[in-house]
Formats: sequence, C-alpha cells, structure tokens
Amino acid sequence: MTIIQIVGIILLGLAAGIPLGVLLRKKIVEGRVDSIEQYSKKILADAQKEAKTIKREAALQAKDTLYHTKVEFENETKEKKEQLLIQEKRLFHKEENLDKKIEHLEKREGRIAEKERSIDRIEKELHRKQSEYDRAIAEQRKQLERIADISSEEAKRILINSMELEAKHDAAKIIRRIENEAKAQADRKAQEILALAVKRYAGDYVAEKTVSVVNLPNEEMKGRIIGREGRNIRAIESATGIDLIIDDTPEAVILSGFNPVRREVAKIALERLIDDGRIHPARIEEIVSKVSKEIDATIKEAGEQATFDVGVHGINNELVKLIGRLKYRSSYAQNVLQHSREVSFLCGIMAAELGLNVKQAKRAGLLHDIGKAVDHEVEGPHSIIGADLARKHGESNQVVHAIAAHHEDIQFESVLAVLVQAADTLSGARPGARQEMLESYVKRLEGLEKIAMSFNGVNKSYAIQAGREIRIMVEGKTVNDDDAFLLCKDIAGKIEKELTYPGQIRVVVIRETRAVEYAK
Repeated sequence: MTIIQIVGIILLGLAAGIPLGVLLRKKIVEGRVDSIEQYSKKILADAQKEAKTIKREAALQAKDTLYHTKVEFENETKEKKEQLLIQEKRLFHKEENLDKKIEHLEKREGRIAEKERSIDRIEKELHRKQSEYDRAIAEQRKQLERIADISSEEAKRILINSMELEAKHDAAKIIRRIENEAKAQADRKAQEILALAVKRYAGDYVAEKTVSVVNLPNEEMKGRIIGREGRNIRAIESATGIDLIIDDTPEAVILSGFNPVRREVAKIALERLIDDGRIHPARIEEIVSKVSKEIDATIKEAGEQATFDVGVHGINNELVKLIGRLKYRSSYAQNVLQHSREVSFLCGIMAAELGLNVKQAKRAGLLHDIGKAVDHEVEGPHSIIGADLARKHGESNQVVHAIAAHHEDIQFESVLAVLVQAADTLSGARPGARQEMLESYVKRLEGLEKIAMSFNGVNKSYAIQAGREIRIMVEGKTVNDDDAFLLCKDIAGKIEKELTYPGQIRVVVIRETRAVEYAK
C-alpha cells in the first residue's frame, strides 16, 4: 500500500466523518491479510517444490538400495551354492567310503563266522581229548596207588610238604638277598647322617648323683648343724624335705633325696648357714626361703637359656620352667637338661639332612624328656607324662606324639618320632655319656645269653663288646645256612621284645661245618 493510497483513504474517511485512527487500523489489517495470503502461497509453493525434490531423491535412494540388496542377495546365493556343492561332494565321498566299509565288514563277518565254526570244531575236539586225558590220569593214579601202596591224599600231602620246605628255603634266600641290599644302602645313608650329626655336635658331660655333699670347715660344725636335741637338723629337713646324713665322714655332710631341686636348695642353704655361722630354726627358715626364690629364678633362666641356645621360641612359660628343672635332674649320671639340648641339636641336624621341619624337630628333641621334671611326683612313664604336659600347654600333635613314642610306649606314626628316638639313643649311647650300675650291666649280659640259648640248634652264646654284640655258635648238622639267617632274625626280634637297653645290639650267628675222615 502506497503513501498516496493511504492519504486518499484518510481524506475519504474524514469526508465521511469516520475517525482517522479507525480507518488507518482497518487499512493496515487488510494489507497484512493480503501479505499473509501471499506469503502462505509462497510457502505452499516452496513446500510443493521441496516435496517433489524429496520424492525424487527417495525414489533414487530406493532404486539404489534395491540394486545393492539385489547384488548382495546374488552374492550370498552364489556363496551358498558353492558351499552346497562342496558339501555335496563331501557327502558323495562319505557315501563311497561307507559303501567300502560296509563291504569290508561283510567280508570280515564272513571270516569271523568261518573262524567260529573252526573254533567250535576245535572245542569239540578238545573236550573229547580232555575226557580221554581224565580217563588216562585216573587209570595212572590207580596204577600208582597200587604200585606205591599209598593213597592220592597221602602222596599229595608228601608233595606239598616237600614243596613247602623248598619254598621256605627259597624264600629265606630271597629275603636274605633283599635285606642285604636294603641294609647296605640304608646303613650307608644312616651312617652318613648319624656321623654328620655327631661330628657337628659335641656336648659337655656333667655327672650328677642322687646325693650331694657339703664340705665343712671343721668337725665342730657338725654339732652346730645338729643343734640342741637335734632341733637344727629337724628344721633343715622340715624346710627342705631332704634328709641330712651326718656320719663318720670327715668334715662332710651328705644330703639325700630324690627331688634334685630340693636337694640343691638344701645344699646352697646349708653352705650359706655355715658361712654365716648363725644356725638356728628361724635363720634356717629365712635362708631356705631366700634360696628357694633364687633357685626358682635360676630354673626359669636355665629354661630360657636352653630354648635360646637351640633356637626354639614360643614355648609356654610353664614348660620353660620344667625345662629349667631338668638342670637338677640326672639319668644314668647324665645331666638331663644337657642331654635334652644335645638331643635337640641332633634332631635338627638329622631333620635338615632329611628335608624335614628343623624347628619342629628341635622342639620335639628339647621337650622329649620333659616328663622327668615331675616323674617323681606323677605316676607313669616319663614319656607319657611329658606328652600329657606338652598337650596341656598347647604343643602340636606331632611334637606330643614324638614325646610319647620316643621309648615306644605307643606305636610310631611319624618320621619325627623316629628321629627323636634315634637322637635320644645317640646322646645316651655315645662314649662317656652315661654310667651303668654293675648289677644291671651283668643282668643284661645274662639276659642276652639266656635268650640266645633258648633257641634250638644253639650250641654256645657269648655277650661281648659291653653287651653291644652277642655271638651265637650253632650246630652245623642241624642248622644250615638259610636256617642260620632266619635264626639270627628270630633272636634279634626276641631281644627287642624282652630286653631294655640303650643303643642297639648286634646279633651274629656263626655256623661251622667240619668234614672228618680217618686214613687207615
């Protein structure tokens, strides 16, 4: 709408009396409506053009997609055809192979049927020959019974006895050969391990006894120890639990008691009373109390030192105290604490050689005689007492079993138990380790010779090498070489069952054959 048109409209409106603003608004609205219609037509036209363009593009894209789909379909169809051809060829080959196998199986079935018929013929022939053989055997048996004048049962028994005797001799030869080979290897290895263990450890030897001797400065001191009407000696015996023996021994008092700790307390207390000079019941009780506390501390220190020396840690404090008590315990004049340390070291060395747990082996060796610390207070063998103590204070089942089995009070169930027994034997049997009473020594020798003489065919027996070996002379006419071998094993087994001894005993059977002829 032009300016001239607008002005014209205004003038017309004024002439007609219409307000100017109303005319202007009306005209503007009509102009906007026209412009909107034109714009809408333009948009519609553009939209139609764009729709045609999109339609053409969609048609082209559809044709292109159809073409690609067709090509892909043709390619897939071609591949599947090729695969089908390959599979068809394979199936064809398989059918040919199956036909050949079927043909081969048919031929094989024919051969098998022929063999079965042949086997049937052979079986019938064998049955016939078996029947003839049985009849011939029966006839021969009857003839043999008539000729030998014995029944078949008797002949069978004679044959069986003969074969049994022959089998025993053959078995003895085989056993002897196998045992000799096994012993040669086992002895060599055992000797190496034991020699190495003994070489690497050499323990000190301390002799202990069941009595202690306190030296006096003079003979007058005996009267002061006894006291008026024996009150001092009664006070000492009451406070310590140890018997005082005052006899004609010059300048000496003997303390006697089976409890080594109490005996040590009494010895130290008496020595201090002698040095102090004041000997009366009140002073005796005071000194004994102080010495008891000092001995308890010494016992604990000795136990801790022993565990430190062997490298064993984590042992219950009560067990440590019991280990320390072994310092005042002796067995065959061998100090038990020193013996236990020695066994611990030997166990560790042998366990290292065998690839076992070294710390566990040392622990079992140190604790193996722990029952001896209280065996004068508790009934039973010290191995079982020690095992109960170890179990009570938290030791492992392996260590408890080794303690209980080291004297064969129970059956061995582990290599550790055997090691502890071997180390215990080594420590006790080494030269100078122990002292035996003459009476028990003589009884052991007599027992060895008595066991040997209890067997048939034994002529003489001699226990030699301080009871470490027994030599047995047998009669050559009644005992042959194989019987001598079996006799040696039987005697050794009986010695193991009936005698108790440290170490091992060598059993030697000697058979002498003499040929005697006279020249005339």
